[in-house]
Amino acid sequence: MREDELMYKDLEIMAPGTQLHEGLESILKAKTGALIVIGDSPEVLELVNGGFRIDSEMHPAALYELAKMDGAIVLSSDAKRILYANTQLTPDAMIPSYETGTRHRTAERVAKQTGQVVISISQRRNVISVYKGNWKYVLREVSVILAKANQALSTLEKYRSVFQQSLINLSALEFEDLVTLNDVTTVLHRSQMVTRIAGEIERYVSQLGSEGRLVRMQLEELMADIKDEGLLVFKDYYVPGAGATEAWNQLAEIDSDDLLNHNLISKALGYGSSISTLEQSVTPRGYRILAKIPRLPMPVIENLVKEYGDLSSVMDASIEELDEVEGIGEVRARAIKDGLRRLREQALVDSHI
Repeated sequence: MREDELMYKDLEIMAPGTQLHEGLESILKAKTGALIVIGDSPEVLELVNGGFRIDSEMHPAALYELAKMDGAIVLSSDAKRILYANTQLTPDAMIPSYETGTRHRTAERVAKQTGQVVISISQRRNVISVYKGNWKYVLREVSVILAKANQALSTLEKYRSVFQQSLINLSALEFEDLVTLNDVTTVLHRSQMVTRIAGEIERYVSQLGSEGRLVRMQLEELMADIKDEGLLVFKDYYVPGAGATEAWNQLAEIDSDDLLNHNLISKALGYGSSISTLEQSVTPRGYRILAKIPRLPMPVIENLVKEYGDLSSVMDASIEELDEVEGIGEVRARAIKDGLRRLREQALVDSHI
């Protein structure tokens, strides 16, 4: 998990609906300013000087009152207990900081030195800044985040529609054995874009806390039937066969602008990266199509792919031949034949090719 993704997970601890968020809001309105460290690791405790130990349950009112004093407040790692108040933090002065105010400069250095979450509330500017490691995030108002989340949902809906149609077209091509590598890379590119937009909405939801319930429900609805489609397409065409999930995760690390270059996706699949490579014909193993057949578990699909190698061979197999594959009886063999026939008819009717 990348550093920014870890940071967004940490923001959940101070999202709307939490006691910490309520306390931060009270401090912000009172314009007293505050310096709060979340975490009681040995690295943090080494920097604590003076003040007094409290070790009591965290309440928004208590946090607000303690913030009236000049010193820093140290909370437990789950932000459920107040451990120290009115302390002076003494991070290494040699750690570089680009902040100007004393409070923010201390917060940045403590975060870099300890790796813990540090919150700095500006007394004059009325801004909440969150630091962790080399990362800084300024907490925005709920209305601003909500507007961004709704805009991202609208974008996701459009991308999802395009992605679904490209999947239908790919299915039709697979049943006709007319797939080129370019068709596959186009689908994978759209899958990655859908996944990345969904990831962005997830980050907004983590910041919205209790205010993000409706956004989360919409996201789950939009992603329900397409979540694993990209990985299954990748498994269908990944040349080495084994290790497809790891290669797919590595593809997710590629910059969004670089993903526009389909040669990079082709290379990730194990093919060459020349332009002519994209025009070559490829054959699916059948993971994605077979996964659409009801009550057909993945271990059985794995056995089918291992036995026949590709989708067209599975389709050509008779009920008796399918029956011989481990995990498939006569009833399941008939269900596979009927399911493939229905899926083929549906794909050819719905496709735009």
